[in-house]
Amino acid sequence: MSEPNTWDLSRTALLTIDLQNDFIHPEGAYGRAGQRADSIAALPERIAPLVAAIRQRGGHYVSAQFTLVPDAGGEPLIAPHLKKLRPFLGKGDFAPGSFGNTLVDVLYPADFVVEKVAYSAFYQTRLEYIMRAVGIDNLIVGGIVTNGGVASTLRDAHLRNIDTVLLTDGTAAFNQDVHDATLVSLATVTREMSCQDVLAWLEATL
Repeated sequence: MSEPNTWDLSRTALLTIDLQNDFIHPEGAYGRAGQRADSIAALPERIAPLVAAIRQRGGHYVSAQFTLVPDAGGEPLIAPHLKKLRPFLGKGDFAPGSFGNTLVDVLYPADFVVEKVAYSAFYQTRLEYIMRAVGIDNLIVGGIVTNGGVASTLRDAHLRNIDTVLLTDGTAAFNQDVHDATLVSLATVTREMSCQDVLAWLEATL
């Protein structure tokens, strides 16, 4: 893993995982079901300054957003494990182009949006195509949940020899102990920095 201070920031992107209305907004699917956590709700405001900073340095902001593909009748194609885990999900939730599927207002709009159907932002998505087309070599990663989409994305990036920085307080899970344990386990595949430390690094390069 290369040191972040050696990165070409014009070839670097901030990638957020699942910071969309159905997960975070009170009127989204999770909010209506009473599934929320203060640590998750705080993420968009904490990450927003990094979006501005990376753009000012010629980098990009990519939002990966979990999507439930609807069938011909509009019913979402939900994996059995997810249906068991989140039985409240139903028609219209996480649907492409819907309010719930959209990036939260604080971060909207992203430079690029990647619809994903599983945990990893690399799995059967256009993320790698975008990275090659725009010239992105490195990723700064935040979002939710630390032990799910974030961890899967970082491990997939590692397998592809993509250098990453994990935002330790720019990620969150519904359980703090799970978040903390995941940070420990991911230290072998990614650099880890706080949002404030990343912002200081970015600002020092201007």
